[in-house]
Amino acid sequence: MTTYLLAGGGTAGHVNPLLAVADRLRERDPSCEVLVLGTAEGLESRLVPARGYELLTIAKVPFPRRPNRAALAFPARFRRSIDDVARIIHDRGVDVVVGFGGYVSTPAYLAARSARVPVVIHEANARPGLANRLGSRWAARVGVAFSGTSLPHAEVVGMPLRREIETLDRAALRAEAAAFFGLDATRRVLLATGGSLGARRINRTMVASAAAITSAGWQVLHVAGGNADVADPGVDGYRMVAYADRMDLALAVADLAVSRAGAATVSELAALGIPAVYVPYPVGNGEQRFNAADVVDAGGGILVDDADFVPSWVEAELLPLLGDPACVERMAAAAASVGRRDGTDRMITLIDAALGGGAGDDAHTA
Repeated sequence: MTTYLLAGGGTAGHVNPLLAVADRLRERDPSCEVLVLGTAEGLESRLVPARGYELLTIAKVPFPRRPNRAALAFPARFRRSIDDVARIIHDRGVDVVVGFGGYVSTPAYLAARSARVPVVIHEANARPGLANRLGSRWAARVGVAFSGTSLPHAEVVGMPLRREIETLDRAALRAEAAAFFGLDATRRVLLATGGSLGARRINRTMVASAAAITSAGWQVLHVAGGNADVADPGVDGYRMVAYADRMDLALAVADLAVSRAGAATVSELAALGIPAVYVPYPVGNGEQRFNAADVVDAGGGILVDDADFVPSWVEAELLPLLGDPACVERMAAAAASVGRRDGTDRMITLIDAALGGGAGDDAHTA
């Protein structure tokens, strides 16, 4: 029996691909043991047990950004985290550590290296995080979602996707999806989403442009998020919801999207051949702009700065696109050309290769 320790958490961007890989491992071999390493505070504390996996937690030890009391305590706390993972690896007979980034991944990589247990890494973002930059130096295999990701020995595998997205038949589900959201399946649909919390710029611009977009003959499915500060414009053909519990149906009915450029969002849209206007989140290290680079370069997406996505841009750029069905179809084909639905299986192949090569024979050295 093979024992896998999957490390990652904190955000959906780490947890969802981890769970996709966990599910595939368990589907393939029900006798294997899949353990998940996370923290008690992260999203994984709810999602992992709900999916039926054992969650093993260690302390969240952020890398200090400035010299203060926390920085002084960091070395000892970090050492304890490594020791905690080392005990898990030893006591549970872990055969391979698979990391997806986040706070717990760094101690997991270091503990695995000390125990001579192979490490396999998946990096979801075009700009890798600190944990995966470190771990990739000696990992046996490194899989990345985007071609521009700069990590040693990286192989482009795409994003491990949820099963319902990986197998989604958009054409077959279009009528059901339209009925679910109260839309007309015979008319084109523009999906606007800023994620579960929403995006202020997207929300405000879409509401302000509601009449213009629907007058162009399109319907709008607007997933505004839980923190939305806009009201439903009450325009015929414009459907606003706070959340989309059936995001698979939202994607099934979408002919074009306006969205942030998170790694999972870009990967899902491209995998399904849905062209998009990407409005990258303007805060952080700028990774969202790079996440969308492959699909934009291929012609399957349009990149717009957050500050520029205003009603005048919609009037000048988006409305002409909505009025050109042939262009939308070309963009859809271009998006599909760089999208991947088999990211989960590709990651499983890397894990198998690492186990086959062993920790010493196949692992890269720092």
